[in-house]
Amino acid sequence: MQPEDRAASEPESGRTSPPRTSRWKLIGPGLVAAATGVGAGDLVATLIAGSRFGYALLWAAVLGCVVKIALSEGAARYHLSTESTIFEGWRSLGAWTSWYFGIYILVWGFIYGATAMSATALPLAVLFPVLPLPAWAIIAGVASFLFVALNRYETFERVMKVLVAVMFVVITGLAILVAPGLGDVLGGLVPSLPEGSVFYTLGLIGGVGGTITTAAYGYWVNTKGWQGPAWIPMMRLDNSVAYAVTGTFVVAMLIVGAELLHSAQIALAAGDRGLLNLSDVLEERFGQPVAIAFLVGFAATAMSSLFGVWHGVSLLFSDFVEHMRGQTERSERPERKWPFRAYLAWLTFPPMLLLFFDEPFMLVIIYGVIGAFFMPFLAVTLLLLLNSKRVPDQDRNGWLSNGVLAASSLLFLVLCVQQIWSFLAA
Repeated sequence: MQPEDRAASEPESGRTSPPRTSRWKLIGPGLVAAATGVGAGDLVATLIAGSRFGYALLWAAVLGCVVKIALSEGAARYHLSTESTIFEGWRSLGAWTSWYFGIYILVWGFIYGATAMSATALPLAVLFPVLPLPAWAIIAGVASFLFVALNRYETFERVMKVLVAVMFVVITGLAILVAPGLGDVLGGLVPSLPEGSVFYTLGLIGGVGGTITTAAYGYWVNTKGWQGPAWIPMMRLDNSVAYAVTGTFVVAMLIVGAELLHSAQIALAAGDRGLLNLSDVLEERFGQPVAIAFLVGFAATAMSSLFGVWHGVSLLFSDFVEHMRGQTERSERPERKWPFRAYLAWLTFPPMLLLFFDEPFMLVIIYGVIGAFFMPFLAVTLLLLLNSKRVPDQDRNGWLSNGVLAASSLLFLVLCVQQIWSFLAA
């Protein structure tokens, strides 16, 4: 057996450097992060953009993937180059970061828990109308809690890859089914801003592929067993492939919106229920089997976000608690620590009270406002950390990374202000 083959066959957690061959077989954490970030809300936003503006904002969806590649790569590069975590980096910037993150992750988790469980329940309630929506939401939450609590990362990653495959096949299959004109699609790659499209454009750029889960990517990289600067090239391959898949997925959804809804001037309901409207359109045009396939893809998309957040954000919270308690020694199995499981419970059970809230649309608006506060924080702190002496010279930001992160910081600050303004004006 050649040395490189022997290295590839060893347990990942035992490696000090990546193998020189078979790197494609190691791809995984990036797919987990990207699938977690693309939820039902992203599908609706992309679908509405396609239904209102055709292919005119396709370039914005592609640019959104580029932005998230930079953010995810930056977070994971900090983990690997410094062999510490992003939360340790935040703490080095001052005590304010711990207060900001601690309050944010608790409030966000409470609101997101209900939002994610409701989104997952929507297609399940249509596919299996034997139970009401709140019951399916509770089942989805408890199932996610048990799955994440009882399985190792390896099992979690395999299941997430299956969900990604289902999402990808269904949505790209729909895009092929509606048969767009290639010229129209390519024309959408030329930047343009139709009247009334400014905030849809900003939302597409800022919303493709995750919020707080972007910061979780570094933790998944470490949990996979990738440790140290030697893994940076492998991480970049993993991250780029994941967002190429995400980009294809998002472009396919925009095509579906443009071809099925834009020409027919069909409006969608606000929030995740807009996807159920699309199911009705698909059934009318292509028949029930296609509509059912879409609902299965919708369920896979929502479930991947549910599983991913339950796992990834719990890793973030566990690191937060351990460092606030002064326990800086890194654990090989953080999923077995009580802070991880406590946050799992926080995501699952208290938010169930909101499932019976009489104003579900208001819940979505509140979640959007709260979610908007994290991405400016992440972009700005990454810009500071990746140009600091904490990072070795060869792994610090170059001019391109600094440019993307600076532009991202400005973008997310504008989106945050816009979300607050919309909430106050409602």
